[in-house]
Amino acid sequence: MSWAMYSPYFPAAEYREPPARCEITQVNIIQRHGARFPTSGASKGIIAAVTKLKSATHYTDTKFDFLKNFTYALGTDDLVPFGALQSMQSGRNVVMRYPELVSPKDLPFVRSSSGQRVVDSATNWTSGWFLATGERPPLSVILAEDRNDTLDDNMCPNAGGSDVQTEAWINVFTPPIAERLNAKAPGANLTFDDVYSLMTLCPFETVATEKLSRFCDLFSRDEFRQFEYFGDLDKYYNTGYGQALGRVQGVGYVNELLARLTGTPVRDNTQTNRTLDSSPITFPLNHSIYADFSHDNQMIAIYAAIGLFEQAVALDPTTPDPKRNWLASKLVPFSAKMVTEKLVCADGKGKGKEYVRMLVNDALQPLKFCGADKDGLCELQAFVKSQAYARSDGAGDFEKCFD
Repeated sequence: MSWAMYSPYFPAAEYREPPARCEITQVNIIQRHGARFPTSGASKGIIAAVTKLKSATHYTDTKFDFLKNFTYALGTDDLVPFGALQSMQSGRNVVMRYPELVSPKDLPFVRSSSGQRVVDSATNWTSGWFLATGERPPLSVILAEDRNDTLDDNMCPNAGGSDVQTEAWINVFTPPIAERLNAKAPGANLTFDDVYSLMTLCPFETVATEKLSRFCDLFSRDEFRQFEYFGDLDKYYNTGYGQALGRVQGVGYVNELLARLTGTPVRDNTQTNRTLDSSPITFPLNHSIYADFSHDNQMIAIYAAIGLFEQAVALDPTTPDPKRNWLASKLVPFSAKMVTEKLVCADGKGKGKEYVRMLVNDALQPLKFCGADKDGLCELQAFVKSQAYARSDGAGDFEKCFD
């Protein structure tokens, strides 16, 4: 599915159970909110493009005939019902996957960034847990997005964006599409940006109505693969490796993750809320399951801070590499999740060692940077050592956010 960050969640791979000699002792989940309506800014572009398309004098292709009676009726920003269901199913699925960690005496510790669709996703997740167990974990902490927040990319004012790169790609892939659409809808005079807005209607209307949008039929599979690359570039150059101050925005969460894995206080001087993280009530270290709810841009920053999905060569704004593994649809679809499992594994001598595995949308990550074996297992201390960038508060990058 080539809908980039607007794709509904799907497993990027089949979940692999850890080796029989291993026991999972802790699970850390960070999850994107579920499927939503377009943002208010995106909605303006969509409405303008639809208005132009409907103003055509006539249509020369029957695929466009539905537009004669089409009324745009999508909301803005909020979750759609399907998005709410995604999070609910996710909460239930965690119960099914990790039954050994499910106990009414040890409910998951749940946090959320304060955006309404993120909060709603967190509470829907707890509802899914409730449906599976009869116990509802509380949403214990909501981090305000205008303050220190490790679940939102709001604390690096000097960070650039991806507009230069995405505009370069729009100028490559949309001209022939615009020419084709304008020929089939004379008088519409669609611009390159209009084409992109109309393409987004395919996923947005599909998740809102839960049936394939008729706008999807206006574009070919190859054109949607090109649309996907817009999203890849957007994420790579906004908060990913292509942005000089991208990955530093994920450092705070990584340091919180290290604290949970090691059972030690948070050590961080970046995005963390030190008041909340220093309290055993608002940042406990004695739970088996932790669930945090966030946004796609922040999750990309976290991937990059950890060292996941690093590209040998930076993404080219005008020429996609077909062999790249940086695909927004597999990194941050709606309801995307990164799961970090802590395990104890027998070493054959009756002794157990602590290990870490990481999965992104169920795809086991190779973790070569900490010497993972074929099962994706890194020794816990090797994983901690590998996170030198986060442990050094971004190696000077965080200060550059405010220079």
